[in-house]
Amino acid sequence: MDKSALYNICCGLFVLTAKDGDRHNGCIINTVMQVTSSPIKLSVTVNKSNYTTDMIMKTRCFNISVIDESADFSLFERFGFSSGADTDKFDGFSDWKTADNGVRYITKGVNSYFTARVVDVVDVGTHYIFIAEVDDAEVISSLPSVSYSYYHKHIKPQPQKSEGEKTRWVCKICGYVYEGETLPDDYICPLCKHPASDFEKM
Repeated sequence: MDKSALYNICCGLFVLTAKDGDRHNGCIINTVMQVTSSPIKLSVTVNKSNYTTDMIMKTRCFNISVIDESADFSLFERFGFSSGADTDKFDGFSDWKTADNGVRYITKGVNSYFTARVVDVVDVGTHYIFIAEVDDAEVISSLPSVSYSYYHKHIKPQPQKSEGEKTRWVCKICGYVYEGETLPDDYICPLCKHPASDFEKM
């Protein structure tokens, strides 16, 4: 099976944010879909190992900020390349506001946001699918949403290998680089939690 065919499925990129007590957090996800129109419900798929997932499981509340083509790589570095379990992802970051549900949303590099309440959770193994009813939504800009393909071609820096360097494997999802002659079949990306099949040799 050629798993690279999965990258031809059109999908966007989003910042999923949540709050538990005084703690705010967020992560980059690529799986958001409208599932009903009355009432408006979204499905959001998140890796179980994400700290944001734990917060949503507890509070049953989250926001989605839809990333647009004005976003730069720093947004992905901030919300995608570290864990909220040991990092305050909002520290030193001012491009956010608080929605009526008390959860922050991103205001720069995004074209809209949604606030939502979880009404059902589906366990699909490595991930949970949250089915949530939308309470509010707002358009922030008219710029096109970032597709997964656009991110890889125009936002994510392209890895370079100079002479004499070790063999490197790059995660096609987040850009994390693993060094070693071979990549273990059971290797999991420490940043985005994707498997070895999502790495390519540099």
